[in-house]
Amino acid sequence: MNRLFNRLFLSATLVVLLLFVALWQWLQLNHEFSRNQIQQSLHLQLAEHMAHINPLLSQGITSDAALKEAFHDFMLLGPSFEIYTLDPNGRVIAYDAKEEKIKKTRVDLTKINQFIEGRDLPILGTDPRSKETQKIFSVSKLINADGLHSGYLYVIIGGEDYDSWQALINSENQPKLWGATIGFWVIFALILFVLLLGFFTRPIKKLASDLNQLKDAPLSDNMALPNRYNGSKEIRDLSDNINHLLHEISQQHQQVKRQQQAKHDFLLHLSHDLKTPLTSLIGYIDTWLLSPPEERQPEFIEYAANSGQNLQQLLAQLLELAALENGQISAQITQINLREILQDLVQTFLPRAKKLGITLDFEIKDELQIYTDPQLMRRILNNLVDNALRYTPKGGAITVFSETLNGQSWLAVKDTGAGMHKHEVEALKQLSMNQLSFEPNQALPQLGVGLAIVRQLLGLLKCRINIDSEPGTGSCFHIELQSSRH
Repeated sequence: MNRLFNRLFLSATLVVLLLFVALWQWLQLNHEFSRNQIQQSLHLQLAEHMAHINPLLSQGITSDAALKEAFHDFMLLGPSFEIYTLDPNGRVIAYDAKEEKIKKTRVDLTKINQFIEGRDLPILGTDPRSKETQKIFSVSKLINADGLHSGYLYVIIGGEDYDSWQALINSENQPKLWGATIGFWVIFALILFVLLLGFFTRPIKKLASDLNQLKDAPLSDNMALPNRYNGSKEIRDLSDNINHLLHEISQQHQQVKRQQQAKHDFLLHLSHDLKTPLTSLIGYIDTWLLSPPEERQPEFIEYAANSGQNLQQLLAQLLELAALENGQISAQITQINLREILQDLVQTFLPRAKKLGITLDFEIKDELQIYTDPQLMRRILNNLVDNALRYTPKGGAITVFSETLNGQSWLAVKDTGAGMHKHEVEALKQLSMNQLSFEPNQALPQLGVGLAIVRQLLGLLKCRINIDSEPGTGSCFHIELQSSRH
């Protein structure tokens, strides 16, 4: 019963049966109306002729004793007619039945007047032998010898005996007629319904078949339903929507593949970054262990410790990057003084820069107020300066300065290091003016961990970045600063 065909079949069958019953009732009423109209038209002047040919009635005599013989003669017409005489007010005076059969002693004169006036037939009048039923009739005015209206001759067409015989015959024939008619209509309706249902559900079956084929097919770039469905507008809209969803799924599948490839490339790059300090750490420790005790140099342990610190820093950055991708870090924007962040950078990196023989200069002259998350901005600048220190040779310089371009404040981190290749610059500049929101499942650029973190943090802060860099000439990172809340 849960199948669409079964439910439609049952619903349509019930509707057809209800329509058949309603149609049958209408036909019965229409048949009865036509039959009454024909019979009353055929016997329109029956009462007038009966009154004319009977000597007593033609003289306007309406008494029961005077009409016994006349009623006997009229009964030759058969049991289909019932004869009554009425006074001018419609009261029943004489009749051809037992007294207990008379249920009404007065006939509605309104119907009699409509008949005499020649109104449209059929006209149903009072049946003296029934309290509720009305029947067709024929009526004639009776005029006495003085020319006065003495009453009416009232003839019921289709009397009580006629109704009894008709009911008996109907009781025998009705079940057969009903059974044959219902059987015919049910068979006809079922055949018609099956044909129409098969025609209208053909596009749905085709759609279901095509979807089953797509279910077992591998994901591809051009997934779509193979056919154009010529059913109703709803079917066409459904197929169009399914094709739209398949297109979206294909695009998302390709995006996932690109992300997986980008993460694979990133992990390869990361493995190289991790391998270098780890190899150095193990190499120095092995050298120190293999050396005779009297020849073991403390510098080996120092070099190994530095390599361990680099490895620890990379692992910490990797954990930070994972937290960013999982959405575990959010920005808390507040107004701060940029100089406070830069002072922390000086204290953090100046000793290391002196040790490496690199000039570190911070050129911040104004008290610049900006809206940002101070912790996240520190991480961005820490990663940029740390990256610059690692790739700038001895004797080089790193400069951090603020600038204003077209009314917009920027913070620049410039170095004289190895520089970046064009594809690395493009990967870091993916956060363009029209794409400033942080998207956790964006593909990772093929950069170092530090620059990947910078890229994600800039997305959280909704800041743009401009990069000027060429291999061998150094790099300059321009970070947009927000002087007001978004």
